Amino acid sequence: AHKLDNPEAVFISLSQIFFHPLFAGFALAAILAAVMSTISSQLIVTSSALIEDLYKVVVRKGAKDKELVFLGRMAVLIVAVVASALAFKQNSTILSLVAYAWAGFGASFGPIILLSLFWKKMNNWGALFGMIVGAVTVIVWKNVGLGDTLYEIVPGFVLNFIVSVIVSLATHKKNDEIEKEFDESVRLLKTGA
Repeated sequence: AHKLDNPEAVFISLSQIFFHPLFAGFALAAILAAVMSTISSQLIVTSSALIEDLYKVVVRKGAKDKELVFLGRMAVLIVAVVASALAFKQNSTILSLVAYAWAGFGASFGPIILLSLFWKKMNNWGALFGMIVGAVTVIVWKNVGLGDTLYEIVPGFVLNFIVSVIVSLATHKKNDEIEKEFDESVRLLKTGA
């Protein structure tokens, strides 16, 4: 009987037990190749989102390509370091890391999507500040140690929702075209046409 100290190493252990070492080596190499491919894609997507969607739109609209390329490379480096730090954190499992990532994702984007779909007054400033508050709340909640009492997505989601509404109301400018599109979308959803 084999004792498995780390449940996340089950595939490696089973490969060593049931397969010839040559085949097990190929299987594990294939898994590593898939992981590395996914990591590189995720790093590029994250870098692109930070630079093209955030920096270029919010911080500096007229940024030159050379500046964007440099910042994109720095973003890849920073995201890789943060991801590595999370991966090397003691006593963390893949499940806990995925739960933490989903908490950040849900608390950052969930209220924004819901408010954008169901509330006319939602605007870009409400969305931006709501996302920041949602993400920061999840990070602080988890690192202060409150994640054991209440899953961090809950306070992040609630605070994002509140901040999004307050900021949207404070910065709302009536736009007849957007309100007309919103009303038309609601009408189409109700009639099914």
